Amino acid sequence: MSENYRDCVEACYICAAFCDNCAASCLEEEDIDMMRECIRLDMQCANLCRLTAQFIALGSDSVKELCKLCADICQKCGDECGKHEHDHCQECAKACHHCADACRKMAA
Repeated sequence: MSENYRDCVEACYICAAFCDNCAASCLEEEDIDMMRECIRLDMQCANLCRLTAQFIALGSDSVKELCKLCADICQKCGDECGKHEHDHCQECAKACHHCADACRKMAA
């Protein structure tokens, strides 16, 4: 597996873990209504990141298309998380934006 592939797989799994943590932490916040979109995107992003990493490892012919989609969802999730001041949201935003960059490189 090339270095770009390894970087992307690692970024995807790290992003998924931060998204899972963010979603779980958002559920503990007082104003859960305000966190609804953050939680929704966290769950989608985490699942897509794990799937993307798996498809990369399997050497799928669909990697470029999947990485493009993953980059788009990571960007959306990171942008949404970045709107919230909670540490878990800010950490998640960083992981999402890093993963979006890694996936864009793979999709190129």
